Amino acid sequence: MKETSLVNRSELNALRVERKTGDENFLSADTKLSVTLADFWRWSVSDLVSNATRGILAEFIVANALQLDAGARTEWDAYDLKLSDGTKIEIKSAAYCQSWTQNNLSQIRFTIRPTYGWESSTNLSSTELIRQAHIYVFCLLKHQEKKTVNPLDLDQWVFYLVQAKELNERFPSQKSIGLSGLLKLEPLVLKYGELASSILDMAKKIVKE
Repeated sequence: MKETSLVNRSELNALRVERKTGDENFLSADTKLSVTLADFWRWSVSDLVSNATRGILAEFIVANALQLDAGARTEWDAYDLKLSDGTKIEIKSAAYCQSWTQNNLSQIRFTIRPTYGWESSTNLSSTELIRQAHIYVFCLLKHQEKKTVNPLDLDQWVFYLVQAKELNERFPSQKSIGLSGLLKLEPLVLKYGELASSILDMAKKIVKE
């Protein structure tokens, strides 16, 4: 029988992640190496058009607009951002241009599936299959020329703002939505400079449960 080590539960609480600068060095044999965290960042996330990185970038863009980008991103939480009034925000992204060779521009679809929310700080999942946020921000990298696509150019993005209750009423169990279906909801269509005020205005109109 394998021996199981006993660990104090408090020692397994969620990590408190401190914001890094990029200057942190890798270590080997207690010696600092010349390679830094910034080198890793350059190696791993320079392709801002890739699906995974673009999704995180979209979260940052919205967080930055709302001045909620001071800390560090939490992976796998039930929702992406939370306002001080308790409004929960889910951020989804899509793009016409992809990193790989394409025969055609991509069809635009966003994930909207209900989930069993998981709380990273407690490691507990909810028992109800629902959409976890109050507001959805659909971020579309609308630029369609691969030679000049640049996700850092915020003028190449358009943002669609929808209350989750509208998705629940029209698409209660649907897992994804195309651009045409999204537009039928008559979302707010926004530029980057309009994001923060529009989200805050919408949050004021939502009754939190």
